[in-house]
Amino acid sequence: MRAIVTVIGKDTVGIIASVCALLSQHRVNVLDISQTILQEYFTMIMLVDVRESDLPFADLAALLKGEGEAAGLDIRMQREDIFNAMHRI
Repeated sequence: MRAIVTVIGKDTVGIIASVCALLSQHRVNVLDISQTILQEYFTMIMLVDVRESDLPFADLAALLKGEGEAAGLDIRMQREDIFNAMHRI
């Protein structure tokens, strides 16, 4: 199953590295990534494959959210089909 991970927060060194390291620890493969800086704000959207993750989807999403909060970031993960349904006109 594929999922969308979004990351938003004040730009600091190592955001991409820390998010990718956390995903890698749980056997999540990054398929595509787009990031930019909007003034002083960091924004990133990732398409990931969670089929081989060692955590259930809800636990992984909660872990990302918690790690994000600890770093002053908003990190969310949604199933790709739900993300697409929410953004379809």
